[in-house]
Amino acid sequence: MGTISARVPDEFEEELEEYLESEKLDRSTGIRKLLAEGLEEWRQERALEKLKAGEVTFSKAAELAGLNVWEFAQLAKEHEITWVGSDHTAADLEDL
Repeated sequence: MGTISARVPDEFEEELEEYLESEKLDRSTGIRKLLAEGLEEWRQERALEKLKAGEVTFSKAAELAGLNVWEFAQLAKEHEITWVGSDHTAADLEDL
């Protein structure tokens, strides 16, 4: 497991301490959890952007997001991203 060191503003550190107390986590576990959640959100946003731009198929976007196709379909719906179209359908079927 790697080590990451970062300087953060005092207000971040204060808020982190509140989070750790409320979740009853040690510092290292809490930071790993927050980092994992942030990266998960970033992966999903990136996949949605690529899908919207037509850079990837729906199936590939779901894979990039780390979700199954049904979970990703719900995410796309929540973000009002239309992915069904004649130009995407053939490529999506090939991916399946």
